[in-house]
Amino acid sequence: MDVVQIVLLAVVQGFTEFLPISSSAHLIVTPILFGYELQGLAFDVAVHVGTLAAVMLYFRHELATMLLAVGGSIRQGSFVNQDAHLAWMILIATLPILALGLPLKSLLEYIRDDDRLVELVIASTTIGFGLLLWLADRVGKRLRDEYRLGWRSALLIGLFQAIAIIPGTSRSGITMTAGLFLGLTRKAASRFSFLLSIPTILIAGLLETKELIESPDPVAWGQLWLGAALSFIVAYLTIHFFLRFIERISMFPFVVYRLLLGLLIFWVVLL
Repeated sequence: MDVVQIVLLAVVQGFTEFLPISSSAHLIVTPILFGYELQGLAFDVAVHVGTLAAVMLYFRHELATMLLAVGGSIRQGSFVNQDAHLAWMILIATLPILALGLPLKSLLEYIRDDDRLVELVIASTTIGFGLLLWLADRVGKRLRDEYRLGWRSALLIGLFQAIAIIPGTSRSGITMTAGLFLGLTRKAASRFSFLLSIPTILIAGLLETKELIESPDPVAWGQLWLGAALSFIVAYLTIHFFLRFIERISMFPFVVYRLLLGLLIFWVVLL
């Protein structure tokens, strides 16, 4: 990989991981549009580590508080406060990806083996789930925050998240969609989505790292460090500004972007 490709893909990953526009789709479509070969597993691991570090740093105070609260709830056998409640809801929402992750990962590998198929899938899911996000933003009541989620709602968000392994769906987009349908405010749906990304990206990263260790391919460590560092910086800034402005700008600009991107991919593929 040359430096331009590394910078381009790292910025794309950092910018799209936490926006409702699908980072996996952009990591597949970007090299195709710019004429690069699809990047290897090692680079995907590196940029995901960068975005994981960004979200953990951004929510460091919340994570520390929730960890302490969970310890207290285990000792007392009940939720001690809203922080413990939120932590358990995140754990419950992670369960579907543990159960469904490997079967869906096999589907993803099958799709990625065929460039034309993966482009058509990305175009379809980008448009379809973009329209679903628009509907959720329109009809959702937006009356409660993330601390008021029940276990059934958390599990439903987790089930929605499992679908996001299909390219173009967007992990953050589909979990925000579910949160909005369940009555969360835009900011609360976004915050829960970002916090839920921590165990999800960690699990995916561990599985990918295992594959990387077992792979005989050489590892270009300098490229990986550069990719991780750039994706970390861009992801941190993206989280900060997204949460700051999402209540004012709504989901509509992201829906429009998804529709245009999906139509562009269809146009390129079907020409």
